[in-house]
Amino acid sequence: MTTTEPLPHLETFVEAAERSSFTAAARALDLTQAAVSQRVQALERELGVPLFRRIGGKVELTDAGRRLHEYARRILDLHREARQEVTGKESPLTGELVLAASSVPGEHLLPALLAAFGANYPHVRVRAAVSDSAAAIRLVEFGEASVGLVGQKTDGADLEFRHLTSDRMVVVVPPGHPFAKKKQVTLAQLATRRPVVREAGSGLRHFFERALESSGRSLSDLRVALELGSNEAIKEAVLRGAGIAVLSTLVVRKDVAAGRLLALEVEGLSSAREMFVVTDRRRVLPRPARLFITLLEAGLPELGP
Repeated sequence: MTTTEPLPHLETFVEAAERSSFTAAARALDLTQAAVSQRVQALERELGVPLFRRIGGKVELTDAGRRLHEYARRILDLHREARQEVTGKESPLTGELVLAASSVPGEHLLPALLAAFGANYPHVRVRAAVSDSAAAIRLVEFGEASVGLVGQKTDGADLEFRHLTSDRMVVVVPPGHPFAKKKQVTLAQLATRRPVVREAGSGLRHFFERALESSGRSLSDLRVALELGSNEAIKEAVLRGAGIAVLSTLVVRKDVAAGRLLALEVEGLSSAREMFVVTDRRRVLPRPARLFITLLEAGLPELGP
């Protein structure tokens, strides 16, 4: 015998699924964790299948849970649209968007992206952690962030990387430097000036090392003067005469336009690089995260001069 009774507690199920946590779902719904567990168990009994796997302090959807989430999200969205259509009152999107970014996209792309996102969804709270690519990827992999913007890929089987934008690696020098009149330098010339580079773990450092390997060189050949964890610190070091640096064009575009720094190509070294959006396939994305990715797919906003 089939039943036409509505499935119970779909809102609780969706909150737990999208937050990967019964505790976080309880906070969002103003319930106790026990109440969330009881509601999920009631839904599982109704369907006769487990919907979650408990892993440490977090939960992951089973295959059945993933299939149900697609329907449950559509049902809740239809409820919201029906209420809006009948009452004429728009229900603003609420919730939280948790992002992780490496320093280049975090400092030079994310502000414009969040301004555009906030204009459309002003009631969504945004939290963004900016570090290096390796740390940002870990936050996504551990479920501490829904979406990451990073400068490198890793081999994580559960991670999905999508193209965000393209960038280029350049050598930067201050005006008056002996290389200032050059358009490009060789690796041999770069080695004589003991460059300043980003720290291990950054996407740019990873790309630079791979490019050197492709040219039959290594970072040790360049006798690096300084390793710094901040693009701004590196630019300041260059301006103060501590050395020349390898940086992203996104990082230095304003300084080059203003004449504070000069950007040079490196002869024989691949300089084009990609940046990526990373998510974890094991977890479903909360609606704010899905809408943020939709914004990314529509194209990056103008970054200004």
